[in-house]
Amino acid sequence: MVRSLLRGLVYGPLAVQLRRFVTVGLVASAVQMALLWLFVDAAGLNYLLGATIAIEITIVFSYVLNNAWTFRASRNTGRIGYLSGLLKTNLVRGTAIPIQLAILFALVEWGEIMYLVANAVAIFLSGLYRYVLDARWTWGDT
Repeated sequence: MVRSLLRGLVYGPLAVQLRRFVTVGLVASAVQMALLWLFVDAAGLNYLLGATIAIEITIVFSYVLNNAWTFRASRNTGRIGYLSGLLKTNLVRGTAIPIQLAILFALVEWGEIMYLVANAVAIFLSGLYRYVLDARWTWGDT
């Protein structure tokens, strides 16, 4: 059963979409990490505030890329459709912000892990949650 599930993720009908989502996620994660570093180390913001701002910027960035490439077959088009999709992804990813910030906080404050490393872990752990909700609701693809 597990092998079948893993095989489906690699060769199944959603495999291409999942790979694209991961690619966009990796690019957005790199942007988010760079922004976080700029906000915290260059601008002197608290790491949780810096993370919140960086997350919101990358939510919009990810939506643009995912709408154009990952979910191209069901992309949101037209002004109303595009803005509706942007609102939906903000709601989906907005619900992931507390999850990501809680993981970030726990790893930094209790795990004594560097904030950038902790943020990378938090991004990864909240990624599946974001994919499932975005694929089902923002783009209604699955």
